[in-house]
Amino acid sequence: MKQAVSMEEKMELKIEQIMKILPHRYPFLLVDRVIDYSDEKITAIKNVSVNEPFFCGHYPQYPIMPGVLLIEGLAQTAGILILKNMDSKNISPLFLGIDRARFKKEVRPGDTIMYEVQIIQRRSSVIKVKGNVSCGKNICATAELMLGMKQDGGKEE
Repeated sequence: MKQAVSMEEKMELKIEQIMKILPHRYPFLLVDRVIDYSDEKITAIKNVSVNEPFFCGHYPQYPIMPGVLLIEGLAQTAGILILKNMDSKNISPLFLGIDRARFKKEVRPGDTIMYEVQIIQRRSSVIKVKGNVSCGKNICATAELMLGMKQDGGKEE
């Protein structure tokens, strides 16, 4: 049985812990590690490899990580923030909406991107967050996202 992650254990989550929280798997799991979190904020990273499957078709001569996947990474990070203290076995986060998305810098193979997400509003089972994706000191993307929770999600044991 999967268990909730205790905030007292660590302020960092490794990939094995992330996979207990999120239903996503390769090639669509876009968070490698959580480096810090609290009840309202989370910071996570992804190491972008030239071996990512999307690089085969997204400008193969000049590979760029698709902006939509940067936003998906933010949504997954938000899902971790919301689910980290729950028994998430039967709950899946759902992406409900995107507002104010902006893309400011390309992400290329070899980059390490940082996702920073903060909860800005909670209403019943809908949560609104704001987040940004950065690489080094450069902001690559920003957005506000709405997420919902689905009971009896499609997770495997």
